[in-house]
Amino acid sequence: MKNEKVIAIIPARSGSKQVPKKNIIDLGGHPLIAYSIVAAKMSKIISRVIVSTDSKEIARLAKKYGAEVPFLRPKQFAKGSSPDIEFIQHALAWLQAKEHYQPEYLVHLRPGTPLRKPELIDEAINKILKSDEATALRSAHELRESPHKFFEMKNGFFTGLFPEDQRPDYHNLPRQAFRAAYHPNGYVDVIKTKTVKKMGVMHGPKIIPFITPFVFELDAAVDLEYIKFDLARGTYAIYEFLKKTHS
Repeated sequence: MKNEKVIAIIPARSGSKQVPKKNIIDLGGHPLIAYSIVAAKMSKIISRVIVSTDSKEIARLAKKYGAEVPFLRPKQFAKGSSPDIEFIQHALAWLQAKEHYQPEYLVHLRPGTPLRKPELIDEAINKILKSDEATALRSAHELRESPHKFFEMKNGFFTGLFPEDQRPDYHNLPRQAFRAAYHPNGYVDVIKTKTVKKMGVMHGPKIIPFITPFVFELDAAVDLEYIKFDLARGTYAIYEFLKKTHS
């Protein structure tokens, strides 16, 4: 059942150095952002789908695929260095000022993670709806290797990331010697408005983990080929919906 307290927010700024026009790049005959919009619209809980963008072109495409674009994001909140909290705060302030409305939950869907299952989005929302204690929910998948096995470079040499680990050559220990670690993947994050307003942050200290299957994220041009391969080999209800409604 649609819940007026729950809306989706999809960020889509125009500038992208690694992947030019990333948010509207073609994937299976549709712009990348369309997949996040359709996933949100197929949710049984999300009541509205809002795209926050500084681009009129992105706004036009977002509306074509069924999203609301009630405002254009100010350029100062759409820089490469702009933290996500800024577009969230801007959207909440606009909704309060123009509509006298505040959602309790913002379902944050990043366009760079396009291949989602709407039922998993709803599962994540239901999980946080049951928790008064949580400050947010974030999705992640388990890393194949622990960060304890990673390196950084200092003074021309590799050095481990965890100098406090006193085990000799700890980065060469088997994977089973370390606790599981998780990579936030943008599949579905759920933000509480009260966390943003009271703490000035998106997620806060008590984040519900929502573990998803491994997913590809579009951070570099080569990632698009992996995402296309994944789309071709899998069955995604959002893609079938796009083909039926926007062929």
